Amino acid sequence: MLGAAFNPPHLGHLLLAQEAAWQLELDEVVLVPTGEAPHKQIEQDPGAELRLEMAELAAADEPELSVSALEVERPGPSYSYATLEQLAAEHPNTELCLLMGADAAVGFGGWERPERVLELAALGVTGRPGVDEGELRAALDRAGAAERARLFTMPAVEVSSSAVRARVAAGRPICHLVPEAVAATIESRGLYR
Repeated sequence: MLGAAFNPPHLGHLLLAQEAAWQLELDEVVLVPTGEAPHKQIEQDPGAELRLEMAELAAADEPELSVSALEVERPGPSYSYATLEQLAAEHPNTELCLLMGADAAVGFGGWERPERVLELAALGVTGRPGVDEGELRAALDRAGAAERARLFTMPAVEVSSSAVRARVAAGRPICHLVPEAVAATIESRGLYR
């Protein structure tokens, strides 16, 4: 499971999913767009349904990717433990893995019910600029997650959803930063202007 706002989904998300599937030997990566963010407002949010649509467009040509509407359809804040509970109930006998960047992993101990997350899933963690591996391992150890965490690498990609939104607002091209279908949706719906 790779949860994110996907506002919009970009090639960094797809690269993370690809590398996790390959290096961690995952059968599938499920993109789960956030419904209601529990700790912060989603900037320039076009709405959960449209972010879900863009995630589906991004995953459409990727055989190892699928998209789940669990968090968009569920009322209330989107907590990973609740989403994993639903996925585990829908897919019994499936080993789950929650994917995240090191920047999120260093704060894992402060998540809502991190112990429940660890009961339900392993953690797949990739490095992020500015996060030292020693700091990451210490944070995972403090959270009791060191034994359940699997680290993987991915090529450095200097793209983020906020950077894509800023480029759109400035009238700059985004065609090599997001999947073509996502760029077309942003253009046709006048998003992020």
